[in-house]
Amino acid sequence: MPATPAAIEPRLLRAFLAVAEELHFTRAAARLYVAQQALSRDVRRLERELGAELFVRTTRQVTLTADGERLLPHARRVLAAQDDLLAAFGQARPLLVDLNSAGLATGRRVLHRARELAPDCELMARYESGLTGAAAELLAGRLDASFGRFAGLDPALRSGLEQQPVRYEPMAVVLPEDHPLAARPAVPLAALAGETVYAGAGNPRTREWTDLALRLFEGRGIRLAPPLPLAVGDEEFERIMSKTRAPILAVVDFPVMPRTVLRPLVDPVPLSPVSLVWRRGLVHPALDALRRAAAEIAQAEGWLRQPADRWIPAIDDRVMNPHG
Repeated sequence: MPATPAAIEPRLLRAFLAVAEELHFTRAAARLYVAQQALSRDVRRLERELGAELFVRTTRQVTLTADGERLLPHARRVLAAQDDLLAAFGQARPLLVDLNSAGLATGRRVLHRARELAPDCELMARYESGLTGAAAELLAGRLDASFGRFAGLDPALRSGLEQQPVRYEPMAVVLPEDHPLAARPAVPLAALAGETVYAGAGNPRTREWTDLALRLFEGRGIRLAPPLPLAVGDEEFERIMSKTRAPILAVVDFPVMPRTVLRPLVDPVPLSPVSLVWRRGLVHPALDALRRAAAEIAQAEGWLRQPADRWIPAIDDRVMNPHG
């Protein structure tokens, strides 16, 4: 058996970890922004240095060997320690920040301000569609921060994450421009009785949003639209929604699509709670900047003030105000 190496380059462990989590060399290479050939070379070198085969590779799949399973928790601990060390001395890796989708304003504004507060840090935007989808990526270390309704996550997911309340976003509805309610400057919730409203049903990445919609619709005679084909990208989303012509539950900053109008909901004003969410124990100077930016904008613009005539689930009130 070869001698245990005196030192292993962190790059080799990152290559191993990416393949171990993706179980696919092409996806792992894309995640690390390296050529697949270079990634394979690093994995083979690590196997030689450890004197162990870490993966079983076939034409159809990649699986971890027993030695690969044994290495996995050690690799995670070593890389987490290295990230902490680099962060402590201002040499942090890029912080990967999920904004859900490109058109939503809250996360984007916080990210832009954080970049101003920490110009020496690299904050990279990602788009995971919803917080439920992002949560698994956060826990796996493939994302660092996201935005969304923290109370809508499964408690098992929440236990591995931390959050900072950012905003109560007033909710709205997107209507076809010729809809009978489109002429109103604001839409009372009671006026949606009898309507079938789309709120992401069937999308596994946005379950927290669908749950919020169901709580809002309950007892008001508003039906949840059934699942639609999962549309990726604004153009596909607009195309699918133009075919169904269903009203869409949204927030007041939602980007308006062609031939539609965006109207705030009132009587009461339903609120969508938004938190900044990150992996528990994460240390990174850019995360500090992101948290400062969120607090600064929330204070300046009253993002955490609730109108008197509001609606919000009790569970969200408890999560957003744990000491209130």
